[in-house]
Amino acid sequence: MDLHALQKYLHERIPLSQTMGVEAEKVTQDSVRLAAPLVPNRNHRETVFGGSAVAVAILAAWALLYLKLKQEGFSGHLVIQKNSMTYEHPIVGNFTATSAILDVNAWPRFMNTLKRKGRARISMSAILHCQGKRVAALEGNFVALQHQSG
Repeated sequence: MDLHALQKYLHERIPLSQTMGVEAEKVTQDSVRLAAPLVPNRNHRETVFGGSAVAVAILAAWALLYLKLKQEGFSGHLVIQKNSMTYEHPIVGNFTATSAILDVNAWPRFMNTLKRKGRARISMSAILHCQGKRVAALEGNFVALQHQSG
C-alpha cells in the first residue's frame, strides 16, 4: 500500500485522523511515520494536546500492524489492548510519530499464534519527534482477532 492509499484508508475508516490533519509520510516494511500539524491538535498552552499526541502514536503503530497483517492475508480485527505514553518535552509544533515492533523476533510467534488460535497479541512502540527532537514515546499492546467463519 502506498502513502496515498494508506492516508485515504485512515481518513475514511478512522475519521478522527482527517480531523487531526494526520498525513502518511513514510512506510517501510518495519515502520510507519505519520505527521500531524500543531493547529488542530493544540491545547490552551499552544502546545500539542496530550490526547492528540497519543492518538497519532497509536494510529502509527496500528497502521504498521494493519499493513503487515494485510500482506499476510489476514482478515479480522486489530485493536489496541493497552498503552503507556511518556511525554518527554512539550510538543510545540508539527510532529511525527514513527512506529516499530518492540521485538522484531516476536513477529513470527505472533503470526503463528494468530493462525493457530485465531487471536494474538504483540507489543509496539511509536516515537514522536518535533523540530528534530524526540518529545514522546508510546508502548502498547495490540490484539489481532481472526474473523470466525460460519
